[in-house]
Amino acid sequence: MDLPIMPPVKPMLAKSVRKIPPGMQYEAKWDGFRAIVHRDGDEVVIGSRTGKPLTRYFPELVATLLDALPPRCVIDGEIVIAHQGRLDFDRLSERIHPAESRVRMLSERDPASFIAFDLLALGDDSLLETPLVERRAQLETALAGARPPTHLAPATTDRDLAQRWFETYEGAGLDGVVAKPLDLPYRPDARLMFKIKHERTADTVVAGYRLHKSGPIVGSLLLGLYDDTGALQHVGVCAAFPMKRRAELIDELAPLLMDPVDGHPWADWARESAHEGARLPGAQSRWTGRKDLSWVALRPERVLEVAYDHMEGDRFRHTAQFRRWRPDRTPEDCTYAQLEEPVRYDLAEVLAGPAR
Repeated sequence: MDLPIMPPVKPMLAKSVRKIPPGMQYEAKWDGFRAIVHRDGDEVVIGSRTGKPLTRYFPELVATLLDALPPRCVIDGEIVIAHQGRLDFDRLSERIHPAESRVRMLSERDPASFIAFDLLALGDDSLLETPLVERRAQLETALAGARPPTHLAPATTDRDLAQRWFETYEGAGLDGVVAKPLDLPYRPDARLMFKIKHERTADTVVAGYRLHKSGPIVGSLLLGLYDDTGALQHVGVCAAFPMKRRAELIDELAPLLMDPVDGHPWADWARESAHEGARLPGAQSRWTGRKDLSWVALRPERVLEVAYDHMEGDRFRHTAQFRRWRPDRTPEDCTYAQLEEPVRYDLAEVLAGPAR
C-alpha cells in the first residue's frame, strides 16, 4: 500500500455542546464503530478509532468497499449494523470475536454497512489541509456511484433541518447530530467538531458498586430498573466522580453493605448460566476480557437520578451521569415504564438523504 496518508490514522473527534451551533455542516451522529478506510488498488485496510485494524471482523465489507470506493483513497466513516429498521450496536459488538468461523457466520446473518462522511486523501493528494466544504464536494463526486451497503452520509447546512433530524432520527437508533465548521481542515485525534446528543433523566436503584482501580474507593455505581415481572435488571453504571467524592461514597454507602449477598437480586451474578435469563453485572465480554468484574453488593434501597442519552435495548447505551439522590422516591418506583420511548423511524429514510 502506497497512499499519501498511510495507516494507522486516528479520526478527528467532536466535543459535546448543548445546542446545534449555526453556520455549519450538519450530519447525523451514527451509533457504530468509527472507521478509517484505506484503499490502494486491491488492498483495503479498515482502521478503528484507536488505529487498530478492524478488517478481519468485517470480511463482507472488503468486497463492497472495493466495488464502491475510488481506486486510491482514504475515507472516514462509520461501520453500522441495521436490524428491523434501526441501528443495533449489540449485534455490531458481537463481531469483535477471535474465532474467524463465528465472524464469518455473523457477517452472513447480519451484514454490516459503511457510512462515509469525510475524505482524507484521493489519488496522490492528501486533503488534510483542504477545507471541509471542498472535501465534502469531492466525497460526493467520489461516491456518486456507490450502492448499499456503502452509503454517503446525508449532510446539510440548514440548521432547522438538522434540528428536525435531531428530534426524529433517534427512532432509527442514531444518537444526535454532529456539526462541522465549513472551513475546517482535517485534524486527526483533535476535538474540533461539535456533537449534540440527547439527554434524559431516570430514577434508578443503586444495588452495588465496583472499586476503583487505584484503591479502596468507588469506581462505579451499579444501576438497576425493575421490569414488569418485578425483577431488578442491571441497566448500566454511573462512574464519573472526582477522586474525593469516590472516597466519600465508600462511607456514605457503608450502611447498605450486604455480606453475605444472600437475598440480593443479583446474588447469582458469578454463575454464568444466570446471565441467560436476566441482566446481571459481571458478564464477561470481548471488551472486558480478563478484567476483574467483581462488585460490592448493596441493599437495593437508595434511589439515584441519573442522566442518560439513549437506551440500547434494555440498558443504558453509555455511562450514566450522576444528578442527585432522590430520598423522596422508593426503589419500587424505578421501573422501565418511566423511560421515554423515541418515535420509531426507518433507517432507510435516514440514508435516503436530506428530504425537506
